[in-house]
Amino acid sequence: MGLRRRLLYAAILLLLLISFSTLGYRVLGGPSIGLLQALYMAVITLAGVGYGEIVDTAHNPALRIFNMFIVLFGVAVTVYVFSVVAAFLVEVEITNPFWRRRMQKRLDELSDHFIVCGLGDTGRFVVTELQKTQTPCVVIEISEDNLHKMKELHGEVFRDLAYVIGDATEEEVLEKCGLSCAKGLVAALPHDKDNLVITVLSRQRFPRLRIVARATDRKFGERMMKAGASSTVSPNQIGGLRLASEAIRPHAVGFLDLLLKEQGQTLRVEEVVIQINSPWAGKRLDEIDLKGRMNLLVLGLKHPSGSGLPDVVVNPSDHATVSAGGVIIALGDMPDIERARRESEARA
Repeated sequence: MGLRRRLLYAAILLLLLISFSTLGYRVLGGPSIGLLQALYMAVITLAGVGYGEIVDTAHNPALRIFNMFIVLFGVAVTVYVFSVVAAFLVEVEITNPFWRRRMQKRLDELSDHFIVCGLGDTGRFVVTELQKTQTPCVVIEISEDNLHKMKELHGEVFRDLAYVIGDATEEEVLEKCGLSCAKGLVAALPHDKDNLVITVLSRQRFPRLRIVARATDRKFGERMMKAGASSTVSPNQIGGLRLASEAIRPHAVGFLDLLLKEQGQTLRVEEVVIQINSPWAGKRLDEIDLKGRMNLLVLGLKHPSGSGLPDVVVNPSDHATVSAGGVIIALGDMPDIERARRESEARA
């Protein structure tokens, strides 16, 4: 049932209850009780304001029983009416033009953010991870009811979420999310055809944008890669690998889950890109001392192609040299990762 229809039903129910209460007080109160007095008695009883009775119920058992019924039933109806009205006011606040202008202004100020298309079974986990790691993002969701549901279930994660209500396969909707200055896009709609359309539209406009697409069908995954997706992810494949890992290496999987679920920290395996003018370029890992200074565990080094060095070095030694244009892959808390990124980007 829509919110506006619920509001209409609540208003009708309240009006009927007031009318019934007024009629009851008028009939049971005797000829001395006028319409205004009966209506006043009905209103103060339903509102529970605690004013003195103007219709005497002390010497009228039938009227007193009627009054108890009105009090009990009226409390339930009043609570329901106020809850519906509050929900309606929230919806009006969300949909009014002032709020939309404020949201659009917030979207216009974003840069180097991620656009997540779809807030379904896959997209909501993407948004949760981006929010936990304090990565700026914008969500495109076609169902406003689904967005409200996510806010009710996961208030902390989705409270300050920037979003656009619309069809993510339309170019105008993508433009509203700041596609021109976005760092990446995640196509997480439930249908592969829609994710393919998003991939094509985004890649045609911005050749350097990183696009990650959800692909249930392997054939569609191949088409998305040909259409320009940077990477595709199959929920079925990931689920199968997870099932196998749970069966073969349960302790290792449990340890990784513990890192992800730790409330006090956001431990992640992250990457620190070494720019050409980075002060870390050409230095050894022991000189940078990520473990001692930032409590980061270096898991791997990725060297740029054409450097004559291995593409990826797993568990590098402390004497390994960090190459300009390469990537340090490290495990650590997100604030420490961000501190490492800021330091690596500083001018030499």
